[in-house]
Formats: sequence, structure tokens, C-alpha cells
Amino acid sequence: MIKLITAALLGAAALGMTGSANAAEKPAIVLVHGAFAEASSWNGVIKKLEADGYSVTAVANPLRGVKSDGDYVRHLVASFKTPVVLVGHSYGGSVISEAADPSKVKSLVFVSAFAPDTGESAIDLSGKFPGSTLGGTLAAPVALNDGGEDLYIRQDKFHSQFAADVPAAAAKLMAATQRPVTSAALGEKSENAAWKNIPSWFIYGDADKNIPPKAIAWMAERAKSKDTVVVKGASHVVMVSHPDKVAKIIEEAATAK
Repeated sequence: MIKLITAALLGAAALGMTGSANAAEKPAIVLVHGAFAEASSWNGVIKKLEADGYSVTAVANPLRGVKSDGDYVRHLVASFKTPVVLVGHSYGGSVISEAADPSKVKSLVFVSAFAPDTGESAIDLSGKFPGSTLGGTLAAPVALNDGGEDLYIRQDKFHSQFAADVPAAAAKLMAATQRPVTSAALGEKSENAAWKNIPSWFIYGDADKNIPPKAIAWMAERAKSKDTVVVKGASHVVMVSHPDKVAKIIEEAATAK
């Protein structure tokens, strides 16, 4: 009996060690939200990724400037002991491309996001093709002490502009909790284009009103995207309305050899 119990305990320990080893082999997932969103916009994606055994961190992106936000994310990524899949939404795409170090980041995933080249800004890319209606939905800028200004989407325009395929009640909460971005951040030129050296994946909705879908398709092609998923009827917040699809492409990037 003692031998049987000992064997069972050793077997359980071995299974536990194997499970831990398998979990340790998975890259960490770091999610970076964009302008007018916040970290909880990834909740549905996080739920799926964690259920599949991934360690996930959703960054509170400062939304102050491409370089400073990139530095913030870079220091966080450097603290991980495992490789990282870096995921960015909207302006967060500019941040992850600025932040990513090929020695630490194995994959980039752009979710309805900008993937700027060196010397390009979010404003440059959103105006490259027609279709963005963001400008007409912005509230009056909020003045900052440093002479800059914060930008918000008007709450009465938020649902139709930003999250048209999200239930109205949920979009109303998102409008009230939106994080502002500085106008300087949207106009700041990128200094690093990490997608040139790190494999990239793209997913976006064909009903995006913030970044023209044609602009995202063009950026994905330029970045030689390993896989580009277009979600029919999806708004700018495809990670909120279609978390399973976004989680799936993140896992694809995480398991790619």
C-alpha cells in the first residue's frame, strides 16, 4: 500500500512538473491598448488566453507620446524571463513597434492598429487613405500644464464612431471610462519600426471608422504579415466585439516557429 501511495504521489508530482514545464515554454502575452480605450478592453481576450494556459499582462498605456510610451512598455517587457508576444491596439501598434526588442519579443500582433515606419505618425497613416471619421467626433481639447492637450471622443458619438458592433450599454461604459491621448502623441514620428525585424500578424474589422481598413491592409502587406484576418462588420474595437478571433491570432503568433 505504501509503495502504491508513493508511486501515485511521484506520478502526480511528475505530471505537475510536466504541466509547469509546458506552461513555462509558452511566451508571455503583453497587451497594449490604444487611444480612447483602457486595459479592460482586453478582458474577453485575456479570459480566452488564460484558459489556454498563457500568462497575460494588459499594460496601462500612458498615451503621452510614442517614444515615452514605448520606453514604458520596453522596460516592462524586459522584466519577463520568457519570450514575449507583444500585442497593440490602434495607437498601441505604434507603441509596440517602438518598444519591441528582437532579443526579447518573438512576435508582434497588430489589432486594428498602426504599424508605422520610421518617420511616420498615426496621423500620417490614418490620412493615407479616405475613410476615417474620427476628427469630427472629438470633444474640445483639454489643455495641459505643459502646453499640450488631451483628446477625447465625445461620449454621444463614441458608440457609432469607436464601437458600433458593441452593445449600446457596454459602449456607454467604454465612453465614460475612455483614456485620453495627447494630440502630440498622434502626431509624433516613430523612431523604430520593429515589424521590419520581428514577425507580425494583423487583425482588423472592415467597418473600422478610426483607421481606414485600406490603411491597415496596406500596412499589413508592407510588414509582410504572416497572417492577416479581416473581420466582417467589426468596428475599431475588434478585441471587444470578437475576442475569440483576436485571441486565436495571438495564439497563432505565440506558437509560430
